[in-house]
Amino acid sequence: MAWIDHPFLDAPFGTALVVCLILAAVAWVLSLLTREVSWVDRLWSICPPVYCLIVAAETGFESTRINLMTALVVLWGVRLTYNFVRKGGYKKGGEDYRWAYVRERVGPVGFQFMNVIFIAPGQMLLVWLFTSPVHQAWRFQETALNWLDLVAAALFLLLFVGETVADQQMWNFQQDKKRRLAAGEDIEQPFITTGLFRYCRHPNFACEIGMWWVFYLFAVAASGAWLHWTALGFIALTAQFIPAMRLGESISAAKYPGYRDYQATTPALVPLPWKRP
Repeated sequence: MAWIDHPFLDAPFGTALVVCLILAAVAWVLSLLTREVSWVDRLWSICPPVYCLIVAAETGFESTRINLMTALVVLWGVRLTYNFVRKGGYKKGGEDYRWAYVRERVGPVGFQFMNVIFIAPGQMLLVWLFTSPVHQAWRFQETALNWLDLVAAALFLLLFVGETVADQQMWNFQQDKKRRLAAGEDIEQPFITTGLFRYCRHPNFACEIGMWWVFYLFAVAASGAWLHWTALGFIALTAQFIPAMRLGESISAAKYPGYRDYQATTPALVPLPWKRP
């Protein structure tokens, strides 16, 4: 993209943008060849660490703030990739079950239009965008590490632990459910309502969104500006999670009669003190 005059022309995050566009094209081609669109899902947890490492390497790993941001994102990526692997996401036919419902709703032509516009390039650009605070940290890398960086790191780790616990609780529940079904036992409770899921219906989503909101604070700490374009990343991510969450819930409500009662008594993302479990 050197022939295009853009604000990232001489920035390492511009290199990350080139990588992003190449991977978007690869994901689209693979989706046509394999008839699966989950290639974007398979790249989702890998790209942010790569983008941050590109920026950190350009500085010679001499920026404490960028090194800290990169370490946190690598930790996030390793855990999320592991969780995706154990659920079979990288296996043939491991496409997210929700895509089948989207195909049915929009039809084959509409789905391919979504794929070429939204799924492949749109999702990959979103991943690049919510990683963009590392670019702001690179622009202001002369700014010393400060209290806001430490707050951001602490909150990121807290949310990281929360998502890890929630995913493990979901994994344990699903594995036990599979075992019971294989043994021919009755399943009295077909969806999880215990652990963190007792306080909100999607604690893993809440923590995931929260981590990228918190990641933005590193850009604020570096630049001193509370509002700038890199906030578009966590805003767009939040906007995407809401319809994805609603789609998943509509599927669950159709499968399990008791799910609507769970929706009525338990908040979706943020635990509310007046809705005690």
